[in-house]
Amino acid sequence: MNYKPTDTPSSKCSVCVLGQFCLPVGLSSSDVSKVDALIKERVHLQKGESLYRHGDPLSSVYSVRFGTLKTEYCLQDGRQQVIGFHLPGEILGLDGIGEGHYQSDAIALEESEVCIIRYDAFEDLARQIPVLQNQFHKIMSRELTQDQRHLLSLGTMRAEERLAAFLLGLSQRLAARGYLNNEFDLRMSRVEIGSYLGIQIETVSRMLSRFAESGLVQIKQRHIKLIDMDGLYELAGTPNPDRTTCVSTDIPVKHAAI
Repeated sequence: MNYKPTDTPSSKCSVCVLGQFCLPVGLSSSDVSKVDALIKERVHLQKGESLYRHGDPLSSVYSVRFGTLKTEYCLQDGRQQVIGFHLPGEILGLDGIGEGHYQSDAIALEESEVCIIRYDAFEDLARQIPVLQNQFHKIMSRELTQDQRHLLSLGTMRAEERLAAFLLGLSQRLAARGYLNNEFDLRMSRVEIGSYLGIQIETVSRMLSRFAESGLVQIKQRHIKLIDMDGLYELAGTPNPDRTTCVSTDIPVKHAAI
């Protein structure tokens, strides 16, 4: 891992384009300066490098600055179970807070960079800035809600429903970050998708082919375009939140690789 100091103006939380996902609204300028001082370094990861391993003592939580990471757990039979994919602006390492050590491995799926938030220093600062502590609680609540929804999908959805919900979930998370919500590169393999969804790799490939044949998506290697959003939402059994939303063509969007 390559550690970098955050001593350049463009690397500070106060000017980071992802600050809306990490920082609470309404911080005073002095409080923002304290948060800037808290994030003193980042770590650069190459594809396949580990950020932390299961059992490592909790030292920090991490905010993804760019790139994509996965978290996974080693089962007793040696298999790796993927338990999450993490995009820019999302927090890793929260599973280490309860027991004082990380409960999973965090591995980069592509060249990535994360901001290091030393947990002890964060706790001290959060006691001084209650709104910062509230924001952290909201982040933890979102993580719990996402985990609950995933567990619900594993217990109640068929394979094609899970896959449709997974693609739509990525779409929504990308849209929140200003990227195109219907066209992106998958940085995770079909094996990793299958592990996360509890589906065999052959089933993942077969379902993606079926989606393409049905006109729901277009696929070219890892590049995927969601063609029939309403159809995907219907398959996933959830309403399309954008059905009645007007989208301005004047707003620029970015292409994403995840």
